Amino acid sequence: MLFKARLKRACNRQGHAVFVLIICLCFFLSGLPLSAQKKSRPKQTNASATHIVLTDKETSRYRIVVPTAATPHELKASQVLQDYLLQISGVALPIVAANKGRSRYEIVLGQNERLAEAGINVDFNKLKEDGFLIKTDSLRLVIVGGNEKGTLYGVYTFLEKYLGCRMYSPKVKVIPTQKQIVLSPINDLQVPVILFRDTHYRGTWEAEYTDWHKLDHDKEGGRPDWGMWVHTFNELVPPQNYYKEHPEYYSLVNGKRLPTQLCLTNPAVLEITVQNLRRKIAQNPTATYWSVSQNDNRNYCTCDNCRAIDEREGSPSGSIIQFVNQVAVQFPDKIISTLAYEYGRKAPKSLRPRPNVNIMLCSIEVNRDKPINEDPASTDFRRDVEEWGKIAKDIIVWDYVIQFNHLISPFPNLHVIQPNIAFFAKHGVTAMFEQGNREVGGEFTELRSYLISKLLWDPNQNVDVLMDDFLQGYYGVAAKPIRTYINEMREALQKSGAPLRIFGTPYDAATTYLTPTLIRRYEQLFDEAEAAVNQDSKLLERVKIARLPLEYAIMEQAKKNFTGKQGVFVKTDGKWQVRSAIRAKIDSFTDLCNRQGVTQVKEWSTSPEEYRAAMYRLFSQGMKEHLAYNKKVKFLSPVAESQPTEAGRMLTDGVRGSHDYAFNWFSFSGKDLEVVIDLEEIKPVKRIESAYHQFAFWLGILPKKVEYSVSMDGEHFEPVGLVNNTLPIDQYGAIQRDFVAEFAPRNVRYVKVKAYTIGNTPEWHPGAGRPATMRIDEIVVE
Repeated sequence: MLFKARLKRACNRQGHAVFVLIICLCFFLSGLPLSAQKKSRPKQTNASATHIVLTDKETSRYRIVVPTAATPHELKASQVLQDYLLQISGVALPIVAANKGRSRYEIVLGQNERLAEAGINVDFNKLKEDGFLIKTDSLRLVIVGGNEKGTLYGVYTFLEKYLGCRMYSPKVKVIPTQKQIVLSPINDLQVPVILFRDTHYRGTWEAEYTDWHKLDHDKEGGRPDWGMWVHTFNELVPPQNYYKEHPEYYSLVNGKRLPTQLCLTNPAVLEITVQNLRRKIAQNPTATYWSVSQNDNRNYCTCDNCRAIDEREGSPSGSIIQFVNQVAVQFPDKIISTLAYEYGRKAPKSLRPRPNVNIMLCSIEVNRDKPINEDPASTDFRRDVEEWGKIAKDIIVWDYVIQFNHLISPFPNLHVIQPNIAFFAKHGVTAMFEQGNREVGGEFTELRSYLISKLLWDPNQNVDVLMDDFLQGYYGVAAKPIRTYINEMREALQKSGAPLRIFGTPYDAATTYLTPTLIRRYEQLFDEAEAAVNQDSKLLERVKIARLPLEYAIMEQAKKNFTGKQGVFVKTDGKWQVRSAIRAKIDSFTDLCNRQGVTQVKEWSTSPEEYRAAMYRLFSQGMKEHLAYNKKVKFLSPVAESQPTEAGRMLTDGVRGSHDYAFNWFSFSGKDLEVVIDLEEIKPVKRIESAYHQFAFWLGILPKKVEYSVSMDGEHFEPVGLVNNTLPIDQYGAIQRDFVAEFAPRNVRYVKVKAYTIGNTPEWHPGAGRPATMRIDEIVVE
């Protein structure tokens, strides 16, 4: 309005001719066509030599200029910038092509011809694919990026770093409004050291989150540049097609050919691999990376030819690299990736990967309580990183930041994420895949996703600053007690000196960072956090979700303790009852998981509803002092000498297993179960039950059948029940099954239970040819 008032006064003083002259002069100086001057414009003061006023009171002289032949990513960058500037300032800046006129007031995006006109030199080779430059030049703002998404990444960084925007999760964004956007001088060049950046958290798959945080995956979590990802031997040489007629194509393990891995020195295997890979590439020719990599087991080939190479090279990676090099020769325009994982992690002595071979190095064995570069237990892994770095031109690290058996469980590893990523970057790693939770939910999922994404782009950022910013933005005034919770749990872990493992459990931590005393302290902190935001339903829900892992840990420890202090069951007036504090947790826990959309609480198995069902199964089974309770168990198979001393006691101690096979389940492999229980005196019996656990993906498989028989003398047994299994072994989730025999009452002293294993797994199974594991938790006699 000030500009219009000045024009009106000029018109009144000098007349119409002067008025027209002033208008023409203003348009000439601004460089804008008449049609653009419909609104009042912000005044560019003398300070404009060092500052740019992009918008002022819902007005702006600026426009967004894209290259004449803009790429889809550059066009998207312009639309993103336009949209957010509108939300921040209320001003919709026009988007124009570089060949549509000139102005002094421009935001120049992308690899734009306007750069040369303005004398702005940019080294695009230095920017690579994703790097960018944000720069002020006189009155211009320039955001220019590498050949892929660099310009788009530059726009999101500009919004975050210079305008205060945040995207904490796909559903939580901060867009501060500003009446005036004023920019100080900027000269910000960013080129990531980690060129391929991916973290496996479901929430990061949302399209804008992916772009905002500069991640390399699509909306399904896939990687478009990868035609095949990992564990591909069976896909390239399918056992169902070849094993029966050509077992020699597969691993020789303990003198027997098994379809667990490939025989990598068999010429026919190489030929079939190349043929099938060629077909797959023809179906997806734009993909660059193709994995030719070991299956997820340790049964590699030990035939004479394979063993000779591996012994010469000092590692089974020898036969792997020789084979993959031969494949890579056939595809010079593609990159053939292979795993340096478990048995193949150590680099070969003399063999070198070809230039078009990618090494995917996996850190599955290292601890998560100390940074890799400080942990004495990680010495071998550090050596492997360094040795592969000397011989391979293309390395991607597959790192792990999750506790697999308990996806919703306290896992205090946040303090090692930054130093570990920095360690890899320092040793020449240019691609990283951080395996988090592929399912929805988990401990601090949003925080972990945020930190990892930021650190993959720049490993040298201050993680405390990043964390505090996130906690404040995501939890509001509850941030302080939640940060205290994170700090105190970390301190307890470090003080204990105990290792933190990705296959650990909440009950392993009962003497370290999840002691009863510490749990009470953590509950107090969350009570404080909830009270701080109890008037804000959204923040309160987020705090309760952050509390879920603590609730889960309490329930899991209760199952382990069972009848002990804080266990599931308590004896009241001579009767075992479910402890009310534990019963009260399961429904609120499950309901909140369902509201959040949590899919699994354990890798590959156990949905929240299945977890609830397992808990209620435990409640209903109760703590029973049945006829066989605490009675002696004699092992006929497997032999007692091969079992732990507590094996017999586990079968009659009244303690029942639940969804997790890691505790309260007696496990063994490759044998039938045959045991005899002495009831110590003759008693009437009418029912015998035994419970078994199946997690077939990891070889835990139900018995084919269970036979029950009884005896008075312990030598002559009468059959009283036969229960056949009717459940398949190709359902890889967790299953619990009670095998129950009921019969007419009879007097009994001895009870025999025989459960028949299926033997070795069939050829189609992921653990093909390996002995099945049987898991049993209790034999109940009534």
